[in-house]
Amino acid sequence: AAVGPVRLGPRIDLTLARRLGPNVWQAFARPAKRLRAGDRLTVAGELQAEMTGDPAEGGLVCLAFALEGAELDAAIHRLGAPPLPPYIARKRAPDPRDAERYQTVYAVREGSVAAPTAGLHFTPGLLDRLAARGIERQFVTLHVGAGTFLPVKTEDVDAHVMHAEWGEIAGPVAQAINAARAGRRRIVAVGTTALRILETAAAPDGTLAPFAGETDIFIRPGYAFRCVDRLLTNFHLPRSTLFMLVAAFSGLQRMKAAYAHAVEARYRFFSYGDACLLDRIGDGEGSP
Repeated sequence: AAVGPVRLGPRIDLTLARRLGPNVWQAFARPAKRLRAGDRLTVAGELQAEMTGDPAEGGLVCLAFALEGAELDAAIHRLGAPPLPPYIARKRAPDPRDAERYQTVYAVREGSVAAPTAGLHFTPGLLDRLAARGIERQFVTLHVGAGTFLPVKTEDVDAHVMHAEWGEIAGPVAQAINAARAGRRRIVAVGTTALRILETAAAPDGTLAPFAGETDIFIRPGYAFRCVDRLLTNFHLPRSTLFMLVAAFSGLQRMKAAYAHAVEARYRFFSYGDACLLDRIGDGEGSP
């Protein structure tokens, strides 16, 4: 959840990213350059927090709140707002409906800093129609971190550092996906988040094992996919790790052509935008 404003002289916006303890959170602060270890912050005029260290790269800070546990959770939900992407948030004021709209209908566990937006296209009715046609579905977890959306600023992509994110694939889910693969059924990932956790947990032969832990997988052209056959995803920012992922999955030239068509046809990009269904190319064909 995004919590703000924080006042320490000028306004500072906080996006809570990861809980480290009953009263301790990692957060992204904007701007962060004036913050220092030991600074005391007042969030939304009433919630007290203290900086436990100096800001790290990207404005990542660590905050110890005066409240903890369920009491802190209630304050965050009362004072905060859904962490909408900047290209939405800067164009309009927060809308109470965002708490429902910027969320998938099948979301269960809190933990991501952003919705897995490919899933926003699904409604309960659509899920029922897919089930009626014999299309099975399984659910995996990846708590998306803000690092996923950071642009690649290095000339050498190998020098780009991916932030670790926590994910989980339960045993019955892994078994169901393995059975589908054994039956030569296609595995369709809804969103790059689902794809990344599946590829993290897949063995070289594509077999999935139960998984619970962190992943910093960086998928880019040249990557040999192990498990996923098709990908439903929205259109992504240029020079992002997510565009590199779809270029690896479907080929760089094909994705450049698809994005050129999308721009010409005025498709909607990003979180509340249109989606595309991508087929996987042969291993290694995504290289430039």
